[in-house]
Amino acid sequence: MDSFQSGLTDLRRSFHRDPEVGFDEVRTKAKVAHHLRALGVEVHEGVGVVGVLRSGGGNRTIGLRADMDALPLQEISTHDYVSQNAGVMHACGHDGHMTMLLGAAELLTNDPDFDGKVVFVFQPNEEHGLGAQAMINDGLLEQFPLDEVYAIHNLPGAPVGEVSTRAGQICASESLFEIEITGQGGHASMPQVGVDAITVGAEVVLALQTIVSRKLAPGAGAVVSVTEFLTDGQRNVLPGTAILKGDVRARLPQDRADVEGFMRQIVDGIAAAHGVRARTTFKTEFIETINAPGPTDAVVQAARSAGLAATGNRPPMSFSEDFAHFCAAVPGCFLLLGNGTEPPFSQPLHAADYDFNDALLPLGAAFWAQLVKDRLPKRKTT
Repeated sequence: MDSFQSGLTDLRRSFHRDPEVGFDEVRTKAKVAHHLRALGVEVHEGVGVVGVLRSGGGNRTIGLRADMDALPLQEISTHDYVSQNAGVMHACGHDGHMTMLLGAAELLTNDPDFDGKVVFVFQPNEEHGLGAQAMINDGLLEQFPLDEVYAIHNLPGAPVGEVSTRAGQICASESLFEIEITGQGGHASMPQVGVDAITVGAEVVLALQTIVSRKLAPGAGAVVSVTEFLTDGQRNVLPGTAILKGDVRARLPQDRADVEGFMRQIVDGIAAAHGVRARTTFKTEFIETINAPGPTDAVVQAARSAGLAATGNRPPMSFSEDFAHFCAAVPGCFLLLGNGTEPPFSQPLHAADYDFNDALLPLGAAFWAQLVKDRLPKRKTT
Protein backbone atom coordinates (compact mmCIF):
# COMPACT_ATOMS: atom_id res chain seq x y z
CA MET A 1 0.00 0.00 0.00
CA ASP A 2 1.55 3.34 -1.03
CA SER A 3 1.67 6.35 1.28
CA PHE A 4 -1.28 8.10 -0.43
CA GLN A 5 -3.60 5.13 0.00
CA SER A 6 -2.29 4.49 3.50
CA GLY A 7 -2.98 8.08 4.50
CA LEU A 8 -6.49 7.94 3.07
CA THR A 9 -7.17 4.65 4.85
CA ASP A 10 -6.10 6.10 8.20
CA LEU A 11 -8.25 9.17 7.61
CA ARG A 12 -11.32 7.17 6.62
CA ARG A 13 -11.02 4.95 9.66
CA SER A 14 -10.68 7.96 11.93
CA PHE A 15 -13.99 9.25 10.53
CA HIS A 16 -15.48 5.80 11.07
CA ARG A 17 -14.43 5.67 14.73
CA ASP A 18 -16.07 9.01 15.50
CA PRO A 19 -19.41 9.22 13.65
CA GLU A 20 -21.94 12.00 14.20
CA VAL A 21 -25.58 12.23 13.09
CA GLY A 22 -27.14 14.91 10.91
CA PHE A 23 -26.58 18.57 11.89
CA ASP A 24 -24.44 17.41 14.82
CA GLU A 25 -21.28 16.81 12.75
CA VAL A 26 -19.20 19.15 14.91
CA ARG A 27 -15.97 17.15 15.17
CA THR A 28 -16.39 15.85 11.63
CA LYS A 29 -16.64 19.37 10.21
CA ALA A 30 -13.59 20.46 12.20
CA LYS A 31 -11.55 17.53 10.90
CA VAL A 32 -12.57 18.21 7.29
CA ALA A 33 -11.77 21.92 7.60
CA HIS A 34 -8.41 21.21 9.23
CA HIS A 35 -7.46 18.76 6.48
CA LEU A 36 -8.40 21.20 3.72
CA ARG A 37 -6.46 24.05 5.32
CA ALA A 38 -3.42 21.80 5.72
CA LEU A 39 -3.54 21.28 1.95
CA GLY A 40 -3.69 25.02 1.33
CA VAL A 41 -7.34 25.00 0.23
CA GLU A 42 -9.47 28.08 0.97
CA VAL A 43 -12.06 27.05 3.59
CA HIS A 44 -15.51 28.44 4.40
CA GLU A 45 -17.49 27.08 7.34
CA GLY A 46 -21.24 27.43 7.74
CA VAL A 47 -24.00 24.85 7.67
CA GLY A 48 -21.40 22.57 6.08
CA VAL A 49 -17.79 22.97 5.02
CA VAL A 50 -16.78 24.37 1.63
CA GLY A 51 -13.30 24.27 0.15
CA VAL A 52 -12.32 26.35 -2.87
CA LEU A 53 -9.36 25.61 -5.13
CA ARG A 54 -8.47 27.82 -8.11
CA SER A 55 -6.06 27.27 -10.97
CA GLY A 56 -5.45 29.42 -14.01
CA GLY A 57 -7.76 32.20 -15.12
CA GLY A 58 -10.77 30.17 -16.26
CA ASN A 59 -14.21 31.35 -15.20
CA ARG A 60 -15.96 27.96 -15.02
CA THR A 61 -16.70 26.35 -11.64
CA ILE A 62 -17.69 22.80 -10.78
CA GLY A 63 -18.87 21.50 -7.44
CA LEU A 64 -18.03 18.10 -5.94
CA ARG A 65 -20.18 17.01 -3.00
CA ALA A 66 -19.57 14.54 -0.17
CA ASP A 67 -22.01 13.83 2.68
CA MET A 68 -20.79 13.80 6.29
CA ASP A 69 -23.50 12.36 8.55
CA ALA A 70 -23.76 8.91 10.11
CA LEU A 71 -26.80 6.86 11.15
CA PRO A 72 -28.36 6.25 14.58
CA LEU A 73 -27.36 2.58 14.49
CA GLN A 74 -25.33 0.35 16.82
CA GLU A 75 -22.39 -1.17 14.95
CA ILE A 76 -21.85 -4.95 15.23
CA SER A 77 -18.61 -5.14 13.21
CA THR A 78 -15.47 -6.64 14.76
CA HIS A 79 -12.69 -4.75 12.95
CA ASP A 80 -10.33 -2.54 14.96
CA TYR A 81 -11.87 0.80 13.93
CA VAL A 82 -15.47 0.26 15.05
CA SER A 83 -17.54 3.25 16.11
CA GLN A 84 -16.60 4.61 19.53
CA ASN A 85 -19.93 6.42 19.83
CA ALA A 86 -22.71 4.18 21.14
CA GLY A 87 -25.70 3.98 18.86
CA VAL A 88 -24.08 5.92 15.99
CA MET A 89 -22.40 4.37 12.97
CA HIS A 90 -21.17 5.22 9.48
CA ALA A 91 -23.36 2.54 7.89
CA CYS A 92 -23.78 4.24 4.53
CA GLY A 93 -20.17 5.01 3.58
CA HIS A 94 -20.19 8.74 4.14
CA ASP A 95 -16.84 8.30 5.90
CA GLY A 96 -15.47 7.01 2.59
CA HIS A 97 -17.20 9.71 0.54
CA MET A 98 -15.54 12.45 2.60
CA THR A 99 -12.17 10.75 2.39
CA MET A 100 -12.27 10.32 -1.39
CA LEU A 101 -13.08 14.00 -1.82
CA LEU A 102 -10.30 15.03 0.54
CA GLY A 103 -8.00 12.72 -1.43
CA ALA A 104 -9.04 14.50 -4.63
CA ALA A 105 -8.24 17.84 -3.00
CA GLU A 106 -4.76 16.53 -2.21
CA LEU A 107 -4.20 15.31 -5.77
CA LEU A 108 -5.40 18.58 -7.26
CA THR A 109 -3.36 20.81 -4.96
CA ASN A 110 -0.25 18.77 -5.78
CA ASP A 111 -0.97 18.85 -9.51
CA PRO A 112 -3.37 21.71 -10.37
CA ASP A 113 -3.63 20.71 -14.01
CA PHE A 114 -6.94 22.50 -14.62
CA ASP A 115 -8.22 25.96 -15.48
CA GLY A 116 -11.04 27.28 -13.32
CA LYS A 117 -12.43 26.74 -9.86
CA VAL A 118 -13.32 23.59 -7.90
CA VAL A 119 -15.72 23.85 -4.96
CA PHE A 120 -15.50 20.94 -2.53
CA VAL A 121 -18.87 20.69 -0.76
CA PHE A 122 -19.03 18.74 2.50
CA GLN A 123 -22.70 18.48 3.35
CA PRO A 124 -24.39 17.61 6.65
CA ASN A 125 -27.58 15.65 7.23
CA GLU A 126 -28.07 13.79 3.98
CA GLU A 127 -29.89 10.90 5.67
CA HIS A 128 -32.90 13.03 6.59
CA GLY A 129 -32.96 14.91 3.30
CA LEU A 130 -32.33 18.28 4.95
CA GLY A 131 -28.66 19.10 4.49
CA ALA A 132 -28.51 20.08 0.83
CA GLN A 133 -31.40 22.50 1.09
CA ALA A 134 -29.95 23.92 4.31
CA MET A 135 -26.68 24.70 2.50
CA ILE A 136 -28.60 26.24 -0.41
CA ASN A 137 -30.66 28.33 2.03
CA ASP A 138 -27.38 29.38 3.67
CA GLY A 139 -26.33 30.96 0.37
CA LEU A 140 -24.02 28.29 -1.03
CA LEU A 141 -25.02 28.78 -4.66
CA GLU A 142 -25.00 32.58 -4.40
CA GLN A 143 -21.56 32.67 -2.80
CA PHE A 144 -20.15 29.94 -5.05
CA PRO A 145 -22.08 29.90 -8.36
CA LEU A 146 -21.62 26.48 -9.94
CA ASP A 147 -21.76 25.53 -13.61
CA GLU A 148 -22.05 21.82 -12.77
CA VAL A 149 -22.26 19.69 -9.63
CA TYR A 150 -21.40 16.03 -8.96
CA ALA A 151 -21.71 13.46 -6.16
CA ILE A 152 -20.57 9.87 -5.57
CA HIS A 153 -22.30 7.15 -3.56
CA ASN A 154 -20.75 3.75 -3.01
CA LEU A 155 -22.76 0.69 -4.10
CA PRO A 156 -22.34 -2.60 -2.21
CA GLY A 157 -22.56 -5.71 -4.38
CA ALA A 158 -21.07 -4.02 -7.46
CA PRO A 159 -17.45 -4.69 -8.52
CA VAL A 160 -14.86 -2.50 -6.83
CA GLY A 161 -14.51 0.81 -8.65
CA GLU A 162 -17.25 0.18 -11.22
CA VAL A 163 -18.96 3.47 -12.09
CA SER A 164 -22.62 3.43 -13.06
CA THR A 165 -25.03 6.26 -13.67
CA ARG A 166 -27.74 7.39 -16.07
CA ALA A 167 -29.17 10.56 -17.56
CA GLY A 168 -32.58 11.54 -16.23
CA GLN A 169 -34.06 10.19 -13.02
CA ILE A 170 -31.56 8.11 -11.03
CA CYS A 171 -32.94 8.20 -7.45
CA ALA A 172 -36.53 8.14 -6.27
CA SER A 173 -38.31 10.73 -4.19
CA GLU A 174 -39.32 9.92 -0.63
CA SER A 175 -42.54 11.18 0.90
CA LEU A 176 -43.77 10.42 4.41
CA PHE A 177 -47.48 10.12 5.13
CA GLU A 178 -49.59 9.95 8.26
CA ILE A 179 -53.27 9.01 8.39
CA GLU A 180 -55.21 9.67 11.59
CA ILE A 181 -58.56 7.90 11.96
CA THR A 182 -60.99 8.91 14.70
CA GLY A 183 -63.91 6.57 15.33
CA GLN A 184 -65.71 5.48 18.48
CA GLY A 185 -63.99 3.07 20.80
CA GLY A 186 -65.71 0.83 23.30
CA HIS A 187 -65.95 -2.59 24.90
CA ALA A 188 -64.46 -5.43 22.91
CA SER A 189 -67.58 -7.52 23.54
CA MET A 190 -69.91 -4.94 21.94
CA PRO A 191 -68.34 -3.71 18.67
CA GLN A 192 -71.76 -2.74 17.27
CA VAL A 193 -72.02 0.15 19.71
CA GLY A 194 -69.21 2.13 18.12
CA VAL A 195 -66.88 2.11 15.12
CA ASP A 196 -63.49 0.81 16.12
CA ALA A 197 -60.64 2.54 14.35
CA ILE A 198 -58.53 -0.59 13.95
CA THR A 199 -60.99 -2.17 11.51
CA VAL A 200 -61.19 1.00 9.45
CA GLY A 201 -57.40 1.31 9.54
CA ALA A 202 -56.94 -2.26 8.35
CA GLU A 203 -59.23 -1.57 5.41
CA VAL A 204 -57.19 1.53 4.56
CA VAL A 205 -53.92 -0.44 4.66
CA LEU A 206 -55.23 -2.97 2.16
CA ALA A 207 -56.81 -0.35 -0.10
CA LEU A 208 -53.59 1.66 -0.29
CA GLN A 209 -51.94 -1.31 -1.99
CA THR A 210 -54.22 -0.78 -5.00
CA ILE A 211 -52.55 2.54 -5.79
CA VAL A 212 -49.47 0.87 -7.27
CA SER A 213 -51.19 -2.28 -8.55
CA ARG A 214 -54.27 -0.70 -10.10
CA LYS A 215 -54.00 3.08 -10.36
CA LEU A 216 -50.48 3.71 -11.73
CA ALA A 217 -49.05 2.48 -15.01
CA PRO A 218 -47.20 -0.87 -14.85
CA GLY A 219 -43.50 -0.27 -14.39
CA ALA A 220 -43.95 3.17 -12.83
CA GLY A 221 -41.61 2.12 -10.04
CA ALA A 222 -43.63 3.69 -7.22
CA VAL A 223 -43.71 2.08 -3.77
CA VAL A 224 -46.34 2.66 -1.07
CA SER A 225 -45.46 1.14 2.31
CA VAL A 226 -47.36 1.38 5.58
CA THR A 227 -44.65 1.08 8.22
CA GLU A 228 -46.49 1.83 11.50
CA PHE A 229 -50.02 1.07 12.81
CA LEU A 230 -50.68 2.70 16.20
CA THR A 231 -53.94 2.59 18.20
CA ASP A 232 -55.21 3.39 21.68
CA GLY A 233 -56.78 -0.07 22.05
CA GLN A 234 -56.15 -2.58 24.85
CA ARG A 235 -56.82 -6.32 25.27
CA ASN A 236 -60.55 -5.70 25.91
CA VAL A 237 -60.87 -2.15 24.56
CA LEU A 238 -61.70 -1.38 20.95
CA PRO A 239 -59.62 1.60 19.82
CA GLY A 240 -61.23 4.93 19.06
CA THR A 241 -58.21 6.26 17.22
CA ALA A 242 -55.65 4.78 14.86
CA ILE A 243 -52.61 6.34 13.24
CA LEU A 244 -51.02 4.87 10.13
CA LYS A 245 -47.57 6.04 9.09
CA GLY A 246 -45.63 5.14 6.00
CA ASP A 247 -43.29 5.87 3.16
CA VAL A 248 -43.82 6.55 -0.57
CA ARG A 249 -41.13 6.34 -3.26
CA ALA A 250 -41.67 7.65 -6.79
CA ARG A 251 -39.57 8.10 -9.90
CA LEU A 252 -41.47 11.04 -11.36
CA PRO A 253 -43.02 14.15 -9.77
CA GLN A 254 -46.34 13.40 -11.48
CA ASP A 255 -46.42 9.87 -10.04
CA ARG A 256 -45.71 11.32 -6.60
CA ALA A 257 -48.60 13.79 -6.99
CA ASP A 258 -50.89 11.02 -8.25
CA VAL A 259 -50.06 8.78 -5.27
CA GLU A 260 -50.94 11.59 -2.87
CA GLY A 261 -54.22 12.26 -4.68
CA PHE A 262 -55.26 8.60 -4.75
CA MET A 263 -54.27 8.19 -1.10
CA ARG A 264 -56.48 11.06 0.00
CA GLN A 265 -59.34 9.76 -2.15
CA ILE A 266 -59.11 6.27 -0.65
CA VAL A 267 -58.85 7.46 2.95
CA ASP A 268 -61.71 9.96 2.63
CA GLY A 269 -63.91 7.37 0.89
CA ILE A 270 -63.38 4.65 3.48
CA ALA A 271 -63.85 7.13 6.33
CA ALA A 272 -67.14 8.30 4.82
CA ALA A 273 -68.33 4.72 4.35
CA HIS A 274 -67.76 3.98 8.06
CA GLY A 275 -68.87 7.32 9.43
CA VAL A 276 -65.53 8.24 11.00
CA ARG A 277 -63.20 11.21 10.70
CA ALA A 278 -59.85 10.91 8.94
CA ARG A 279 -56.95 13.30 8.34
CA THR A 280 -54.11 12.67 5.90
CA THR A 281 -50.77 14.46 5.80
CA PHE A 282 -48.26 13.90 3.00
CA LYS A 283 -44.80 15.48 3.15
CA THR A 284 -42.03 15.05 0.60
CA GLU A 285 -38.62 14.86 2.27
CA PHE A 286 -36.55 14.01 -0.83
CA ILE A 287 -37.44 15.03 -4.36
CA GLU A 288 -36.43 12.91 -7.37
CA THR A 289 -32.75 13.09 -8.35
CA ILE A 290 -32.50 14.05 -12.04
CA ASN A 291 -29.13 13.82 -13.81
CA ALA A 292 -28.37 16.20 -16.67
CA PRO A 293 -27.16 14.59 -19.95
CA GLY A 294 -23.92 16.56 -20.33
CA PRO A 295 -22.56 15.93 -16.83
CA THR A 296 -23.62 12.30 -17.06
CA ASP A 297 -21.64 11.79 -20.26
CA ALA A 298 -18.70 13.55 -18.61
CA VAL A 299 -18.76 11.13 -15.66
CA VAL A 300 -18.64 8.07 -17.91
CA GLN A 301 -15.79 9.52 -19.96
CA ALA A 302 -13.78 10.58 -16.89
CA ALA A 303 -14.23 7.13 -15.31
CA ARG A 304 -12.94 5.39 -18.39
CA SER A 305 -10.03 7.83 -18.65
CA ALA A 306 -9.20 6.99 -15.02
CA GLY A 307 -9.13 3.28 -15.90
CA LEU A 308 -12.48 2.37 -14.33
CA ALA A 309 -15.28 0.32 -15.86
CA ALA A 310 -18.25 2.58 -16.48
CA THR A 311 -21.81 2.52 -17.79
CA GLY A 312 -24.17 5.39 -18.45
CA ASN A 313 -27.43 3.42 -18.69
CA ARG A 314 -27.88 1.74 -15.31
CA PRO A 315 -31.47 1.26 -14.02
CA PRO A 316 -32.68 3.95 -11.60
CA MET A 317 -32.29 3.32 -7.88
CA SER A 318 -35.22 2.99 -5.49
CA PHE A 319 -33.46 4.85 -2.66
CA SER A 320 -33.54 8.63 -2.28
CA GLU A 321 -30.78 11.25 -2.21
CA ASP A 322 -30.97 14.86 -1.14
CA PHE A 323 -28.28 15.69 -3.69
CA ALA A 324 -31.47 16.04 -5.75
CA HIS A 325 -31.81 19.62 -4.48
CA PHE A 326 -28.42 20.52 -5.99
CA CYS A 327 -29.38 18.84 -9.29
CA ALA A 328 -32.63 20.82 -9.32
CA ALA A 329 -30.65 24.06 -9.13
CA VAL A 330 -27.54 23.25 -11.20
CA PRO A 331 -26.90 20.70 -14.01
CA GLY A 332 -25.39 17.72 -12.25
CA CYS A 333 -24.77 14.01 -12.04
CA PHE A 334 -25.11 11.52 -9.19
CA LEU A 335 -23.08 8.37 -9.75
CA LEU A 336 -22.63 4.98 -8.06
CA LEU A 337 -19.20 3.49 -7.35
CA GLY A 338 -18.93 -0.26 -6.72
CA ASN A 339 -17.95 -1.16 -3.14
CA GLY A 340 -17.22 -4.85 -3.78
CA THR A 341 -18.98 -8.17 -4.27
CA GLU A 342 -17.79 -10.01 -1.15
CA PRO A 343 -18.67 -9.45 2.54
CA PRO A 344 -18.35 -7.16 4.36
CA PHE A 345 -18.23 -4.84 1.34
CA SER A 346 -21.33 -6.40 -0.21
CA GLN A 347 -23.38 -5.92 2.97
CA PRO A 348 -26.37 -3.63 2.33
CA LEU A 349 -26.23 0.06 3.00
CA HIS A 350 -27.59 0.86 6.48
CA ALA A 351 -26.71 -2.63 7.77
CA ALA A 352 -25.09 -2.77 11.23
CA ASP A 353 -22.15 -4.73 9.77
CA TYR A 354 -21.68 -2.62 6.62
CA ASP A 355 -18.17 -1.30 5.90
CA PHE A 356 -16.72 0.97 3.25
CA ASN A 357 -14.02 -0.63 1.10
CA ASP A 358 -10.72 1.19 1.59
CA ALA A 359 -9.53 -0.06 -1.81
CA LEU A 360 -11.97 2.47 -3.28
CA LEU A 361 -10.32 5.49 -1.69
CA PRO A 362 -7.50 6.12 -4.21
CA LEU A 363 -9.77 5.10 -7.10
CA GLY A 364 -12.46 7.59 -6.12
CA ALA A 365 -9.92 10.34 -5.48
CA ALA A 366 -8.29 9.76 -8.88
CA PHE A 367 -11.70 9.76 -10.58
CA TRP A 368 -12.59 13.11 -9.02
CA ALA A 369 -9.25 14.58 -10.14
CA GLN A 370 -9.75 13.27 -13.68
CA LEU A 371 -13.26 14.72 -13.83
CA VAL A 372 -11.97 18.14 -12.77
CA LYS A 373 -9.26 18.07 -15.43
CA ASP A 374 -11.79 16.99 -18.07
CA ARG A 375 -14.40 19.61 -17.17
CA LEU A 376 -11.92 22.44 -16.55
CA PRO A 377 -9.28 21.81 -19.24
CA LYS A 378 -6.30 24.04 -19.52
CA ARG A 379 -6.41 26.36 -22.49
CA LYS A 380 -3.96 25.46 -25.20
CA THR A 381 -1.20 27.97 -25.84
CA THR A 382 0.33 28.60 -29.24
